[in-house]
Amino acid sequence: MEFVDKIIAGFKSTNIHTQISDVDFVGLFTNKWFIVPFGVVAAYMAFKQQWRDLIIIAMCIGAWWVSGTPYMESLIVNGEIVIDKILPVIFGGAIALGFVIYLLFGRSD
Repeated sequence: MEFVDKIIAGFKSTNIHTQISDVDFVGLFTNKWFIVPFGVVAAYMAFKQQWRDLIIIAMCIGAWWVSGTPYMESLIVNGEIVIDKILPVIFGGAIALGFVIYLLFGRSD
């Protein structure tokens, strides 16, 4: 258990969660030092026909984008989760996760 505590303490000391939540999306995708290598990697993957990896990357970017929408901010009202609003998020996440599992393990290339 001490090993896990050290990992958690190291994670908290780096403030990774805060850094990820404070990312400036507009600034990131207009920064040439990010978008050029990202575009090159995406073009290379398309050239090599690595569609599975491109779809997974697109789904991760989509989940990142959806997590910042006003709908996600309205899921918690007065410190309580609104069940009617959280159920579509749960089912959508389950479908997306199932699709990723299918891409990784269900198909053979």
